[in-house]
Amino acid sequence: MKLRFLALLLAAAPACGATAPDFGGTPPAFGATPTDTTVAFYHGAPDRAGNYIVPSLNWQSAGTVRRDQMFDGRVEGHIYAQPLYWHPPGSGHGLVIAATESDFVYALDAATGHVVWRTTVGHPAPREALPCGDIDPLGITGTPVIDATSGAVYFDAMDAGRGPPRHLLYGLRLADGSVLPGFPIDVAAGLGARGIGFDPAAQNQRGALALLHGRVFVPFSGHFGDCNDYHGAIVGLGVDPPHLLGAWITRASKGGIWAPAGLSEADGSLYFATGNTEGARDWGDGEGVFRVGPDLAHPVDARDVFAPSNWKQLDDDDLDIGGVTPLPLAVPGSPSPLLLALGKDGKAYLLDRASLGGIGGALAVRTAARGVIITAAAAYPVRAAVLVAYQARGAACPNGAYVAGIAALAVTAETGNRLYPAWCTRMDGRGAPIVTTTDGRSEPIVWAVGAEGDDRLHGFRGDTGEEIYAGAGSEDGMSGLRHFATILVAAGRFYIAGDGRIFAFELPR
Repeated sequence: MKLRFLALLLAAAPACGATAPDFGGTPPAFGATPTDTTVAFYHGAPDRAGNYIVPSLNWQSAGTVRRDQMFDGRVEGHIYAQPLYWHPPGSGHGLVIAATESDFVYALDAATGHVVWRTTVGHPAPREALPCGDIDPLGITGTPVIDATSGAVYFDAMDAGRGPPRHLLYGLRLADGSVLPGFPIDVAAGLGARGIGFDPAAQNQRGALALLHGRVFVPFSGHFGDCNDYHGAIVGLGVDPPHLLGAWITRASKGGIWAPAGLSEADGSLYFATGNTEGARDWGDGEGVFRVGPDLAHPVDARDVFAPSNWKQLDDDDLDIGGVTPLPLAVPGSPSPLLLALGKDGKAYLLDRASLGGIGGALAVRTAARGVIITAAAAYPVRAAVLVAYQARGAACPNGAYVAGIAALAVTAETGNRLYPAWCTRMDGRGAPIVTTTDGRSEPIVWAVGAEGDDRLHGFRGDTGEEIYAGAGSEDGMSGLRHFATILVAAGRFYIAGDGRIFAFELPR
């Protein structure tokens, strides 16, 4: 896949749930998702903040959270994608939408967990049909996106039922699971008709889909093992009628868009980060943070891209900054909107969203972990700061220690102290954190599951990191949670996806 683009114009270990500093002031609520209506996006909103409003869930009531043992939730297949929630207009019952690696999409009754409809969209690719990877079989991996206006859900499915593996883009009618007219669309065939090469067997679709201006955007990476000549890509999809709009693709080989949250959105633009490229002597879009419009035009200005000055070393060491989706932040008192990127190099990069800065142009850089950061982060206001919660092995603590667990990084408007650790706490597992607040800002609780660890639900005070929920007993345990598992908050419950099962936890009413 060799494409030519305009040259980019470049500008120059103890547990420690420590008490957070007094940040002072009262910021406005931002990026908060009401949970009594449709939850259409990964982490609740297009900005991927992961801040869910649950008025009854506060620091005192958190201990009353219980798993609903009567919730059925049985599905077929492994699940890496976050479930979504659709509340049909005028209906008293909502649907939990779940997609599996067996190429099934389910709508479950949000109250009972019983199957309302199930749609199969092909035959997933077995591991032996792919050049590398660690998901077997490979079907639907990236979190779908819901268009609540039209009552449709969109996603990418790997299908190997009729020969070599193919990436197929689907739209389903949420009312009954039927395939919408004009779908599926074969990604490789559609791009090939535009003269764009795309090897479907070498490409994987891991990141969550985005919806902007009525268009669907689908990020692509490679497989675990980083094999063959794939490219980081975003494919744009028009839905009325269904057709491919075009693609953004890295100039150098590889540079995948790996992050579970995929693409974030702010100011009418999409933001994303890429992984390491291969064999690039000159910078070719790897290790980068990008802003693109819905036309997916390749940036030609340093205001629209950032890469660390040591991008080549990060390439060589496989220390991508593409493992976490950049988070748009509204920090009180900041003269410009901000963007925070987290990398496998353990660094946090604070960027000016109005001008990302080109090569080496970060506003501030801070070590946030002694190990890799590969997760989805959550953002929420605490007094005059915005805290960003993330999971890492070796997360940075305020006292200089590092732990395997969850940490929060404070982002402020102060030029000399923009980034610093607010708190840290241990957790056994790799789940991605979300946060609940009573109104978008008050009594924040950071929640995460110990995926591929203790497989339990954990809750921490968002201002100090103190653990205030670790499951009420053995009956609250789960099984089969995959790494990067994240929590859907909707209809007065937590919904958590595991292999073959959606678990539900009842929240205080």
